[in-house]
Amino acid sequence: MAARAGREVPTLTSDSVTHHSSAPADTTFLPGPVLLLGAPGVGKGTQAQLLMAEFGIPQISTGDILRENIARGTELGKAAKVLMDQGQLVPDQIVNDMVQKRLTGDDVHKGYILDGFPRTLAQATWLDTHLPIFRETPPLVAINIRVDETELLRRITGRRVCPVCKHIYNIYSHPPAKPGICDIDGSLLKHRSDDTEATFTERMKAYDSLTAPVIEHYRSSNRFREVDGEAPVEQVAQSIVAALKELRRHNPDFGLLIPDR
Repeated sequence: MAARAGREVPTLTSDSVTHHSSAPADTTFLPGPVLLLGAPGVGKGTQAQLLMAEFGIPQISTGDILRENIARGTELGKAAKVLMDQGQLVPDQIVNDMVQKRLTGDDVHKGYILDGFPRTLAQATWLDTHLPIFRETPPLVAINIRVDETELLRRITGRRVCPVCKHIYNIYSHPPAKPGICDIDGSLLKHRSDDTEATFTERMKAYDSLTAPVIEHYRSSNRFREVDGEAPVEQVAQSIVAALKELRRHNPDFGLLIPDR
């Protein structure tokens, strides 16, 4: 997607990149580069956090990076907010640059989780072309999380996020013990400005026209699996891990990552 006419797109700087810390790794298996796919609200962020805890690899979330810039009021954040509030996608040029800078980090050589990228076929094509340049890792594998659109609407409009620990709640299906307060650290939960029914409708239109082709792009390859995202969170996580192990262990081209001892 190109930037609006007359709007200058800010240059991405190194301080725009969000780094998520990782947990102690599984000692027998690492998933390598993983792409989580799915419509808005399927739980990509939640599942990315669980994979981080399981394998000790970082999450690279373009959504988190953009929201951080919006909160800080950077030029990048101001430009992105206009588009996000309308349910539109940020221009590919900015997002590609963001991911490229992040993948030069020292914490990605044993694997990482891409959350919210690529969102367009152009981004996917760029990633397929540039990914081998960043790190000598096995090929990227893609997991699509499938959820009915009606359920997605409840997830989006009911979502509340802790600004400190990033824990995600839902007032319908997974509310905090005390309304509006994080169970973990007591912070006041936030309702994102783009988590509304009107914005969701626009985001789904953008998803159907721009992001759905990304799923088909990876579906046509031998590095794609799909899981039922309407199952309980833990069950979805188990399905994703099982799919990753199947992809890595049963396809000789993808290899198996074993952590250095």
